[in-house]
Amino acid sequence: MDILVTGGTGQVGIELLRQPWPGEVRLHAPARAELDLVDPVSVARVMASRRWDAVISCGAYTAVDKAESEVAAAWAANALAPAILAKAAAGAGAPIVHLSTDYVFAGDKPEPYREDDPVGPISVYGASKEGGEQAVRTANPRHVVLRTAWVVSPHRANFLKTMLRLGAEREELRVVADQRGCPTFAADLAGAVRTIALRLAREPDAPAGAFHFVGAGEASWADFAAAIMEGAAARGFRAARIVPITTAEYPTPARRPANSRLSTEKLRREYGIEPPPWRHSLSVALDETGGAPG
Repeated sequence: MDILVTGGTGQVGIELLRQPWPGEVRLHAPARAELDLVDPVSVARVMASRRWDAVISCGAYTAVDKAESEVAAAWAANALAPAILAKAAAGAGAPIVHLSTDYVFAGDKPEPYREDDPVGPISVYGASKEGGEQAVRTANPRHVVLRTAWVVSPHRANFLKTMLRLGAEREELRVVADQRGCPTFAADLAGAVRTIALRLAREPDAPAGAFHFVGAGEASWADFAAAIMEGAAARGFRAARIVPITTAEYPTPARRPANSRLSTEKLRREYGIEPPPWRHSLSVALDETGGAPG
């Protein structure tokens, strides 16, 4: 069984390559020099290189604030590339799992967002990711669009790594407390993607459509930062004091959803996937980093 993975050097891509896949599965994560996702010829060449059983689309433009000024780059990576890939996968008879984001929602709903809630992105990044969702849905009926939020890991640049670094350098960190979400660890997300991809590859009638996966439980960014500092201190490393602030006190080029919480009920019901509590996964990630800045 051959599965194509795009974005193999990102947080989720790294964890996908570390997953305990069945022995008959071969993952292929070509570098950008081999697979240019915005070039239909390059995508067609890779798709024709073998019979693919599934495609996992993790590649994305994730610089949320830069996207406000790099609009074309964000739309090319987040909408055009998935459109090309999903169409090529459909032509090869392969299902696709495409990662998306809570940023497709406005963030003004008081409850966790469900898959059938109306989208309403409030940033260029969110709009480009919503464009990617539409492209995948349109191009390949055998798709799963998997929305997630607040993804962190011991790899690459992310909130966890930033807090550990700044916590070792400063006495105090001012962190936004009026945005709430569900911290999600890349290893947990990769496990969910593995389960979904294998079902799609093996079962022609496996559930398709939009699903949500985030860590169980919720927090504000300040809550999450405090838990990171507590974990780092417990492992013998210096930790800063967290001072909660408002979004207005920390202006950014891109607006963020105030509510990034996503309901995972549908994924639990149709795929039997139970997201682990984010605090447990934080402990696992801190054990891997040693609690030290990286």
